[in-house]
Amino acid sequence: MKKFAAILVLFFIFNSCASSEPPANLDDLLKEKAIAFHKAADLDGLIHEASSKKLVLLGEASHGTHEYYAWRDSISRRLISEHNFNFIVVEGDFASLYALNKYVKNLPGAASSAKEVLLNLDRWPQWMWGNYEVLALAEWLRTYNEQLPEDERVGFYGMDVYDEWRSKEALLEFLFTAHPNLFEEAKKHYECFAPFDSDSWLYARYAGAGHVNCSQNTEDVLNMLYENKHMMRGMSDEDFFYALQNAYVFRNAEKFYRKSAMGLSSASWNARAIHMFETTKRLVKLYGAKSKGIVWAHNTHIGDASYTDMQRANQVNIGQLARDYFGNNEVFLVGFTTYKGYVKAGENWGSDRSKMKIPKAVNNSLEERLNRTGLASFYLIFDETDRKHNEFSQQLGNRAVGVVYNPQFDARQFVPTIVPKRYDALLFFRNTKALKPLQK
Repeated sequence: MKKFAAILVLFFIFNSCASSEPPANLDDLLKEKAIAFHKAADLDGLIHEASSKKLVLLGEASHGTHEYYAWRDSISRRLISEHNFNFIVVEGDFASLYALNKYVKNLPGAASSAKEVLLNLDRWPQWMWGNYEVLALAEWLRTYNEQLPEDERVGFYGMDVYDEWRSKEALLEFLFTAHPNLFEEAKKHYECFAPFDSDSWLYARYAGAGHVNCSQNTEDVLNMLYENKHMMRGMSDEDFFYALQNAYVFRNAEKFYRKSAMGLSSASWNARAIHMFETTKRLVKLYGAKSKGIVWAHNTHIGDASYTDMQRANQVNIGQLARDYFGNNEVFLVGFTTYKGYVKAGENWGSDRSKMKIPKAVNNSLEERLNRTGLASFYLIFDETDRKHNEFSQQLGNRAVGVVYNPQFDARQFVPTIVPKRYDALLFFRNTKALKPLQK
C-alpha cells in the first residue's frame, strides 16, 4: 500500500510539472492567460499586483477612446480607496489642469464644479481632458477627499510640457502676490521672450538659427526660486511645488521647441519625456517617502521604450525611466489596446475633432492575436515565463493612435513591441467607443 501511495504521489508531481509548462503556441498561451472582465470587481488580480507599487502607469492606445478612460478610472478608484494611492498625474497641461487639482482637493479659490474647470480648457485637443469620463472621476475624487484631512487629500495634476506661456504667466501672477521682489527679477529674465509674442515655434526657429537663445534665462528663474526658498517659509509645500512646476514647464518647453526646430527629433522627444518623468518624481517627493502615484498617459509613454523600436532612435519614455530609477519591483506598467472601434481625433493638428472608425487590426499584430481568444474584454499579467516564451519574446505590432489620425493609414500605426517586456499587464477590448466630449 505504501508503495502504491508513493507511486501516486510521483504521478501527481509529474502531472503538476507537466501542466506548468506553457503552451508552445502563442494563441493557446493567450487563451490560457486571459482573465475576462466586465466590472471593476473582476480586476482583483490586477489590483493585487499593482497595489504595493510606488508607481502604477496606466496607458492607452489612443487619446479618444471611452474604454481606456473609464477603466483607468475604475482601476484608479480602487487603488486610491483600497490601497491609499496619493495622486494621479496625467499627460496634460500643468497650469490649466491645476484648477482641477484645486477643485478635487477643495483648495482656496477652487471652481464650483469639475465641469466648470473642464469646459474652460481651451488648448487643442480639448476633448482629451474635457470629457464626461474625466468629469466622473473628478467628482468622485472631490467626494472621496471630503472625508480626508487637507494634507492627505488625493491630487490630480498635468505633467506635460505644453501650455508653457500659461505656466509662465501663472508663475508671475503667483510671485506678484507672494513675493513682489522675486516677481520683478523673474519678469526681467523672461523679457528675453517678449519679441516672440507667446509663439514658441517662432522663438524656436530664431533660436535654432542662432539669432537668440533664452535658455539660460529660464534656468535663472528656477535657480532664483531654489535660492530664495528660505524666504518662503510660510508657504505650503503645495504652493512651492506649484511655483517650481510652472518654472520647470517653461524651461523644458523652451528646450523641447528649440530642439524640435533644429530637427533633433529624438532629443526633443526625450526633453518632453524626461520632463514628464521628473514631474512625477517631484510629486512623489511632495507627497512623502511612502507615497504612491498613478500615471495616465499614452502607451508610447508608459510602456518601456527599451522593448520597442524607440530604442533604435535613442528615445526614452516615462515607463523606462521609472523602471530605471525606482526599480522594476516598484513600478507596474499597464497597456491598453483594442481590435477595432471608434475614436475621437483630428485629421490635422488643431482641426475639428471627429468620430473616426478604427479598422480591424492588421494581420498578426498583437491586437489581431488577442482577438483570436474570442473574448470581448480581458487582461493579461505577464511573468518571467512569458518573457522567455519563444513566440512572445518576438516583436509584434502594437496599435498606437494619436490625437491626429487617419484611418486610411491605420496599418502604419503599429509599434514593434516585445509585449511582455514592454508591459507588466495589458487590457484588451475587442470593440471600443469614442470619448464623449463636454464641449459641443
